Amino acid sequence: MTATDPALTALSQGWCALSLLHGRIEAHIERALQAGHDLSVREYSLLDVLSRQHEGDGGHLQMKQVADAVVLSQSATTRLVTRLEDRGLLERYLCPTDRRGIYTNVTAAGLKLLDEARPTNDAALREALDEAARNPDLTPLVRVVETLKTPVPG
Repeated sequence: MTATDPALTALSQGWCALSLLHGRIEAHIERALQAGHDLSVREYSLLDVLSRQHEGDGGHLQMKQVADAVVLSQSATTRLVTRLEDRGLLERYLCPTDRRGIYTNVTAAGLKLLDEARPTNDAALREALDEAARNPDLTPLVRVVETLKTPVPG
């Protein structure tokens, strides 16, 4: 394939459309979460991921797993966890069976904020998708997103 190959050009255009859709959705949700709950999209995503990790209070993951789940570097994840920990929304603790392992757990305050923010996130997502669907270049991608039922394995 060369740089002017039609298949490569179509692939590149598809990637650009997907990137544009993601950016628009994320920006729309970011504004809504910041305005309504003083949360960023990354903070919301982290609370959401951690809240689904096990039965009972909150959720926990090792810090590397947290970084993978929210698609951030380990250093950016550490800063994110520290910000949420400083706000009382997360806590870190040593793994009881491996003292080298550090886990992250959602606090009761974090779960409460997540529950309050979830309707805002969902409404902003719906609004962003509806807006994007009005763009003929993004409509097919919106339809695909709307048909996804389960998380894509990483």
